[in-house]
Amino acid sequence: MGIVGKLTPEQLNLFNSQGYLVIENFSTKEELDGMTNRMKELLDSFDPSTASIFSSKNQKELTDNHFYESAERISFFFEEKAFGDDGSLNQPKELSINKVGHALHEIDPVFKKFSNSEQLSQLLLSLGYKRPAVIQSMYLFKQPGIGGEVVPHQDNSFLYTEPPSCTGFWLALEDATITNGCLWAIPGSHKNGLVRRFIRDDDGVHFDRPSPSYDHNDFVPLEVKAGTLVILHGDAIHQSFENQSPKSRHAYRLHVVETDGCLWTQDNWIRRKVAPEPLYAP
Repeated sequence: MGIVGKLTPEQLNLFNSQGYLVIENFSTKEELDGMTNRMKELLDSFDPSTASIFSSKNQKELTDNHFYESAERISFFFEEKAFGDDGSLNQPKELSINKVGHALHEIDPVFKKFSNSEQLSQLLLSLGYKRPAVIQSMYLFKQPGIGGEVVPHQDNSFLYTEPPSCTGFWLALEDATITNGCLWAIPGSHKNGLVRRFIRDDDGVHFDRPSPSYDHNDFVPLEVKAGTLVILHGDAIHQSFENQSPKSRHAYRLHVVETDGCLWTQDNWIRRKVAPEPLYAP
């Protein structure tokens, strides 16, 4: 395999204790600029009529074929607040997009390079993955003034294997602060297991049970500088608030699952025609 684990025992202990780990200076400015500039090119060339709306608050109502097909495409999703009463955009398209997903890591060379990097594989090896595969990727914009809230959730709810194996990797492409919508997480929440699942069936998608109510005082803000990587356990409860500031908060997000001894369940929202290639194998 030729890959050596990168995390120190102290970092692993911290991750196992709190359910997340913050690694500063994970990516260089050159890497960050490469991804943000590439996304500008993608935005310049995309047709707004081909996008739909994304909202973490109304996922059942807003999930459509555009969303399903994005599992193996590069698809664009608008912010809920991007449109006026007349149905037209209130600002330029590049300031109206919520996210781009969910196969940037497979299709676009710039994002594929980061997603398949040995640096990322080293982290996965440290976390005990034997045959990891990236199951989805997203470029998150958190637009100035309209960047939507992401309600408290667990990644395993949406990307479920038996046994659960999802880990999230969140790379700050810009500084993330309380003001512009940084991540918030509940330390140790991953130890309580999975709360609910996001199920896809013949009628569409739905959660199998209501969301619990959470005390905001239990969350801690993860304010980070550009280039910082946040690793999130699949059962860690996290969220981000609406961005009401004049500054965006761009990030690149990956989700990885284990394919060795873990079964991708058929009632996940992602139903791929072709199984993802592992980043490495024994």
